[in-house]
Amino acid sequence: MNLRDIHTPVLLERCIEVLQPAIERPGAVFVDATLGMGGHSEAFLERFPDLHLIGLDRDTDALRIAGERLAPFADRTDLVHTVYDGIRDAVRGAGYPRVDGILFDLGVSSLQLDEADRGFAYAKDAPLDMRMDQSTGPTAADVLATYSEGALRRIFERYGEEKLSGRYARAIIAARADAPIDRSGRLVAILDAATPAALQNAGHPAKRVFQALRIEVNEELAALDRALPAALDLLAVGGRIVVLSYQSLEDRFVKRELAAASSSTAPAGLPVELPEHAPRFRLLVKGAELASDEERARNPRATPVRLRAAERLRETA
Repeated sequence: MNLRDIHTPVLLERCIEVLQPAIERPGAVFVDATLGMGGHSEAFLERFPDLHLIGLDRDTDALRIAGERLAPFADRTDLVHTVYDGIRDAVRGAGYPRVDGILFDLGVSSLQLDEADRGFAYAKDAPLDMRMDQSTGPTAADVLATYSEGALRRIFERYGEEKLSGRYARAIIAARADAPIDRSGRLVAILDAATPAALQNAGHPAKRVFQALRIEVNEELAALDRALPAALDLLAVGGRIVVLSYQSLEDRFVKRELAAASSSTAPAGLPVELPEHAPRFRLLVKGAELASDEERARNPRATPVRLRAAERLRETA
């Protein structure tokens, strides 16, 4: 298996360009908070021969594959099995008080999408697992079997922004009374049948429901809400963070957190901004950057990506 053929890191050159001023320093420490199959990290370790990597992933299969891929750099790597909200403990456990660069590449990894038996893809019939860490926690099938109609409707609305949330929740409750919904093919059939004919051509009816289930099973937004403040606190002055988001909910979280960190905390009407009120970070890109048409054509998974980045200006007072 040639990982370079099956896995193309998204916005790789742009990530390197943005992070380079922070991580080309001697003895720099870089955290890949979503290691995946190690594509981004491999490139960083190749480009910066003095860089130390701390790679995090909750998926044990991903860690194993990344470990093999990054074996030539083993003396400069620490790979940690953890969700990205464990970033502080992972960095301290590796013996570092601060880091110089951090990358979050959010969403589902190529490994998880391409392995049909993980249940992430609605286009492939498979057991409804959807756990990024298959060693722990409830599966998507467990959620469908145990959540009330109201709870299902809420997660479809909140995490999938699905307008037919109530209709789909009712259909699932009715269908599970006949037999467990434990395969993606059956769930897709239930959603298809519950979708009004007039909306059948308005995108695949399963897309947003599968997204919502995945986020719920893996507690993705809750973890991100904890991880981003911890990551910003870990950056040394001059350190930089890049976040790649693939759906609007993630991007709104990232936008909000970086906006707050890069804003003055001075009370309104104060004639002079005191040093302790000055922004702790500055934004490195205007808004959210998109992949180029060329990259989208070369790597379709880059199509929805949104890149945001910031640099630490000062220590917290």
